[in-house]
Amino acid sequence: MKAWRVHAFGPPEAMIFETVPRPDPGPGEVLVKVHAAGVGPWDGWIRAGRSALPQPLPLTLGSDLSGEVAALGSGISELAVGDQVFGVTNTQFLGAYAEYAVASAGMLARKPSSLSYAEAASVPVIAVTAWQGLFDQARLEAGQTVVIHGGAGNVGAYAVQFARRARLRSIATAGTKDIDYVRALGADKVVDYHTQRFEDEVKDADAVLDLVGGETQTRSFQVLRPGGKLISAVSQPDQDRANHHGVSAAFFLVEVTTERLRKIAELIDRGELKTRVGAVLPLADAREAHMMLEGRRPLPSGKIILNVEASGEVTPAA
Repeated sequence: MKAWRVHAFGPPEAMIFETVPRPDPGPGEVLVKVHAAGVGPWDGWIRAGRSALPQPLPLTLGSDLSGEVAALGSGISELAVGDQVFGVTNTQFLGAYAEYAVASAGMLARKPSSLSYAEAASVPVIAVTAWQGLFDQARLEAGQTVVIHGGAGNVGAYAVQFARRARLRSIATAGTKDIDYVRALGADKVVDYHTQRFEDEVKDADAVLDLVGGETQTRSFQVLRPGGKLISAVSQPDQDRANHHGVSAAFFLVEVTTERLRKIAELIDRGELKTRVGAVLPLADAREAHMMLEGRRPLPSGKIILNVEASGEVTPAA
């Protein structure tokens, strides 16, 4: 089979499209005939050797995927050969940029029936990150206020939609061109970070979901109420600063599970969540996708998808 491999960490040019043996699933694993694979910033970090996780070389890039179950390892009863699935390969976030990928059964679920394979591959990591940040980390409940930084981004767009559905009051930050989009997703208030300072617009929030990091994260402490929570999916917050403001602060890594994927799939099939695919490229053009991640090509609004099917199922850009 064909797969995108990295033998030495580096820029997109370090990626090699080569023929490798088709893998076999072990206990608790599923072999997926990949129809589409998602491309995310974490793929670029892994390729460049900047992953927070140890990544032995050589490796096959990619984690988000959708496709059909081609074979089952031992100990699996909830999936069958031929099932349409979506999810993530494994806790190392490796293996999806290929014609076949081995995935942990506990990180897969049946694909939302209302989505194409390309749309389904856009969902897992970013939607679960938003879910985890709001409900498992911040533990927000109806009526509470959350500030969502990067509301127009891939994770932020799901966070805004989840917040609306959970009856949270959401204040999202976004650029001028994205204000209408974020408002349409359900944000109660949108702060234009080009023209406004969010700390002048927000006080006593119950939580901040930080999807931006850097100076934005640092400035976020002052918009929280005493006892509030700053939750970051980007970087470890400053604990001294958190103590000074009387709040808690945490960084988390996404944990994609069958249970979370099922909940999200149900919401999608009920029409309660919108996906956003920004660009669909053939698998052979994965290096171009990484050029987009690096800013060497225009970065689309929405998720970048690699179409692995030979027949070429393509979802129009959103």
